[in-house]
Amino acid sequence: MQIETQVIHAGRSADPATGAVMPPIYQTSTYKQDRVGQHRGYEYSRTGNPTRAALEACLAALEGSEHGLAFASGMAAIDVVLRLLSPGDHVLAGNDVYGGTFRLFDSEFRRYGLEFTYVDTSDPAQVESGLRPNTRMVWLETPTNPLLNVSDISAVARIVHGRSSDTLLVVDNTFATPYLQRPLELGADIVVHSTTKYLGGHSDVVGGAVISRDADIHTRLAFLQNAAGAVPGPLDCFLVLRGVQTLPVRMDRHAENAAAIADFLSRHPKVAVTLYPFHPSHPQAATARRQMRNGGGMVSFVLKNGAEAARHVAENTSLFTLAESLGGVESLIEVPAVMTHASTADSPLAVDPGLVRLSVGLEHADDLLSDLEHALSGV
Repeated sequence: MQIETQVIHAGRSADPATGAVMPPIYQTSTYKQDRVGQHRGYEYSRTGNPTRAALEACLAALEGSEHGLAFASGMAAIDVVLRLLSPGDHVLAGNDVYGGTFRLFDSEFRRYGLEFTYVDTSDPAQVESGLRPNTRMVWLETPTNPLLNVSDISAVARIVHGRSSDTLLVVDNTFATPYLQRPLELGADIVVHSTTKYLGGHSDVVGGAVISRDADIHTRLAFLQNAAGAVPGPLDCFLVLRGVQTLPVRMDRHAENAAAIADFLSRHPKVAVTLYPFHPSHPQAATARRQMRNGGGMVSFVLKNGAEAARHVAENTSLFTLAESLGGVESLIEVPAVMTHASTADSPLAVDPGLVRLSVGLEHADDLLSDLEHALSGV
């Protein structure tokens, strides 16, 4: 099936008891067993829940796999993936990762003996030179958050797997979604998502997901999912399943609006740099067009007048809501240096304080452009 069909049908079938078209919300913690130790596929909802199973099957299919797991948040998903490693292992990550990811890596997992270094993963040569004998994981965001850098997943996969079969390539596909790119088909071993964002799509649920292409990795991750217990509730799973059904039409509209805004910003006299993967000025535009269906809904830009101008713009829009997160139907605006990426402030990954990040929603493009023009006029 094509993905436009998968988002509606994958992981779903009519409820055998009632014929309900949508998977029911199995709001239960435990399940009756027919005999001691003999259950009907479910015993306790931390271990497994039918609504969650439907979501996991759906997300796995969208990424071209049979192995999917849902989590209570994107960070819970990332945490479990890092638990595949052992003390002394090295992780090579991009130098423009989400602030929460950096915080987890640098403040927590370093304490347990993992090593982390950061390079520009949009340059395959830096990935190759950054690998060590003890490198067991390479971590990509593509596009990155918030600079929207694009890494060539296939090229990085060849380098990583050519060096060692024991090194896992993990791709955070939150910004692109499986509608725009499918990292497993490009050579990745594991894909992670914050389902809070585009997959849920309506800013009303928090969740995460991990999809792998290897059955043994999936078995280990499933053990950790149950052991650590950071699982989503059935209503959360239902909301993500509902959101996924409109993913293709939403992503096309997000991209249409974002492209118009990137073009506007690239010509604005008060904007120093505009960042959008499909814009001709983007340094990795050719790679983005080769591995992505469209440019997505995220746009970042740097104001010529720096931090003060960035704050002014962010605080003087009316349609763009000043808020963290992204991927909902409504447009959001933020200043990463003091919001989503504040944890990187005193590190080499610190974000330009003049950078503004937009999550472009589904409103009419003309209204969004007018809103930005008004905010920029006061700079």
